[in-house]
Amino acid sequence: MLDKEGIAKRIAKEVKDGYYVNLGIGIPTLVANYIPENIDVVLQSENGLLGMGPFPFEGEEDPDTTNAGKQTITKLPGSAVFDSAMSFGMIRAKKVNLTILGAMEVSENGDIANWKIPGKMVKGMGGAMDLVASAENIIVAMQHVNKAGESKLLPNCTLPLTGIKCVKKIVTELAVLDILPDGGFKLVERAPGVSVDDIKKATAGKLVVKGDVPEMAI
Repeated sequence: MLDKEGIAKRIAKEVKDGYYVNLGIGIPTLVANYIPENIDVVLQSENGLLGMGPFPFEGEEDPDTTNAGKQTITKLPGSAVFDSAMSFGMIRAKKVNLTILGAMEVSENGDIANWKIPGKMVKGMGGAMDLVASAENIIVAMQHVNKAGESKLLPNCTLPLTGIKCVKKIVTELAVLDILPDGGFKLVERAPGVSVDDIKKATAGKLVVKGDVPEMAI
C-alpha cells in the first residue's frame, strides 16, 4: 500500500506541462514536492498565491507565506500574491486546468463529499465548492477506507455533498481509479503489493475491472 507521500508522487504524474494547478488541503499539498523538474507548472493556492513551490526546509520557514491549509510554503521566482477575491475570480473563470482535492467520500457517479462531517465543528467550507463547480479536471487524493475499515468509495455518498458528478480520477493507498461516464470506478492501476481482490474488498461502489491491471510505477 502507498503512504500519503506515495499517493502524492503518483498524482504528480498526472500534472502536465503548462498546467495551472490548485492544490487542496491535506494530501494534495504534498504534490508540490514531486512535480517533475522538466515541466513548467504553476501552482495556485486559493488564499492568494500563484507560483507556489515545495515545502521549506526546517529553519527556512516564512510565517507570512502559507498555503490554504495554513502550512508554510515557498514561492518560486516570478510568483505573485493577491487577495482572495482575485483568487476566486481565477477559479470561477475556469483559469485553473487541474484541481487536486482530498475527500471523505466519493460516489461511483463522481459525487464528492469533503467539507463537513455531521456533529463536528467546521469553521468553513473553504473553496471546495467553487473549485468543484468550476474545474474541468478534478483528481481526488484520499484513503480508500476509513479508520473503521469501511470503504470511502461508495454507491452514493452519505455525507453532505460538495459537488455532483465532478470527480474524474481517484488515487488512494490501494489504486488509481477513473470515474466512468455512466458510473462506476474503473480500476486503472494497483499499488505495489496490492491485488485486485484487495481492491474489490475495499470498494463498496461498483468496481469495473477490465483485463490485466498494471502495478503503479512510482
